[in-house]
Amino acid sequence: MRTHTLLFVVATLCLLTLSRLLLSLWQWRRVQAADGLWPIIKGGLRIDAALIAMLAGIPALLAPWLGQYAAADAIAMAWFLTAWFLLALLEASTPQFITEYDTRPNRLYVEYLKHPKEVSGMLWKGYKPTLLAAVSVIALLLWAGFQLLGEVRVETTLLWWQKALSTLLIAALVFLTIRGTLSHRPLNPSSVAYCGDGMLNTLPLNSLYSVFHAIYSMKNERSASDVYGKLPQEKVNETINRCAGITPISRDIPSLHLHTPDRQRARPLNLVIIVEESLGAQYTNRRDSRSLTPCIDALMRESWNFTRAYATGTRSVRGLEALVAGFPPTISDAALRLSGAQQNFFTLAQALRQQGYRSHFIYGGEAHFDNMKSFFLGNGFDALHDIHTFKNPAFVGTWGASDEDMFSKLDALLSRADGQPTFTLAFSVSNHSPWEYPAGRIEAQGDPATAENTVRYADWALGNFFEKAKNSPYWENTIFLVAADHDSKVHGADLVPLRHFHIPAFILGADIQPRQDDRIISQIDLPTTLLSLIGIQTPHPMIGHDLTRSSGNRAMMQYGENYGYLKGDTLIVLEPHRPPSQYVYSVPGTYTPAPLDSALHEEALSHALWPAYAYKNREYTLPHLYSP
Repeated sequence: MRTHTLLFVVATLCLLTLSRLLLSLWQWRRVQAADGLWPIIKGGLRIDAALIAMLAGIPALLAPWLGQYAAADAIAMAWFLTAWFLLALLEASTPQFITEYDTRPNRLYVEYLKHPKEVSGMLWKGYKPTLLAAVSVIALLLWAGFQLLGEVRVETTLLWWQKALSTLLIAALVFLTIRGTLSHRPLNPSSVAYCGDGMLNTLPLNSLYSVFHAIYSMKNERSASDVYGKLPQEKVNETINRCAGITPISRDIPSLHLHTPDRQRARPLNLVIIVEESLGAQYTNRRDSRSLTPCIDALMRESWNFTRAYATGTRSVRGLEALVAGFPPTISDAALRLSGAQQNFFTLAQALRQQGYRSHFIYGGEAHFDNMKSFFLGNGFDALHDIHTFKNPAFVGTWGASDEDMFSKLDALLSRADGQPTFTLAFSVSNHSPWEYPAGRIEAQGDPATAENTVRYADWALGNFFEKAKNSPYWENTIFLVAADHDSKVHGADLVPLRHFHIPAFILGADIQPRQDDRIISQIDLPTTLLSLIGIQTPHPMIGHDLTRSSGNRAMMQYGENYGYLKGDTLIVLEPHRPPSQYVYSVPGTYTPAPLDSALHEEALSHALWPAYAYKNREYTLPHLYSP
């Protein structure tokens, strides 16, 4: 066991160091721009030592006592080979994961494992060469592992005092190495973060450590106050209500207020929210021959178009949480996946049900993905229409039926008017790797299976739907919001890359007049605004601004563990266990450091803390659903 343990320690340290060096060389321009290689290597040795101590600690402690037994050595050998396989798998997965998400494998890697069918199909169809290369690397590393560790070794028996002394020394070494420091806070990813580039701050980690840390972080709901700083809950509620212009009407639900539109409707209008998958503003309004979205660009000119709308996060569940529930982003998971939000959690469907609306969710994939089915059905939606309800879809890809099939379902539902007002959430699926869509719809440029060509198809499908909708009976009594859930491949060397949170968002239909709105807005402002446009007076706990009034000019977003609060041209960034920073932001991507405004920092911190308080205390709800 002693030999196996030593071989595993040395081999693992070599593997992880080599992998880190190769990743650093691949990203050398960014590494060079951020203090070079040494901080990555130095931090990496600390993290690798901690992980190795976790994996080899128990065999090392038992080796002095059991090393002379073949069965014990065989068990240790199997353990080390399993650990070696996991190390090889995660490191081989890392380059493609960084390409997609600009970070090492993390909680998203774990979450995708819950959907093996969709993910395996996506990898095989969209990343076959990369997948084959990764499998080859893993196979080579497994062969090397078996050469080093695949033989049972029986060792000589130590004297009793040698066993006792060895155990004490090994125990102390393992404990100190795992803790990684003599300071108050044990070693963690923030201990080796060294620059403003979020991706580079993950290079000192190794990917198995990163995934272990993600799993550990998921054990309990994360509290923003533990990572960003604390404020009294009363102060947070006061700040939130002041910033949102709220006059609360409930002691139990601090943000509950009566929403009163500027004008009442003779009859309630239908409401449709169309969420475009991964369609950031970078793809729209290109004023040259590279235009990818002619239909969206034309629709923007005919609508109330928000030119500076910002997503709250980088995942679909985060965008849905904002657009459907008006819930702000948090360092914790999105509300759709939180166990305490599966019922009695506010959504537009909950509010509109009280006004006699029937609510539908349409999705070309499987509604259980990302826990959408449980969340929506538990929180006010009456019917879900996923791929299993689509009859003879025109095209089915890895992630589900195409956008045109989803829009056909939407058109059919809206056309079945029976006098009852409806709220419909329609979520597209086509604009996702491996970039699959029906042939013959667009004129593809180059390789058909690219993000740009899939954006062209998503644009075509949306434009085709609105051509029908404008000539349909439901057009005059329906308000449509079109907005992206998030941008694709959010990345960059900035603590919060704002240009990749910029999304298209526009409202049209019924009597909406065309206008260009240049205010900074957040996704959470849109559901509040929609209630005014359809003429609904109702109590609700949303803190988004009603954009039919003079408001806006601020946005908030969660980027990994960093929280951004943009107000005017000033950006406050909150990082875990680090002082806040402030910048003057200029579009598209200039950040000028500025002295910290303490009042604005308190405002940003209040917005970062409030969602966790509201969720934990079950305060994001309606009075008839409230249960402390």
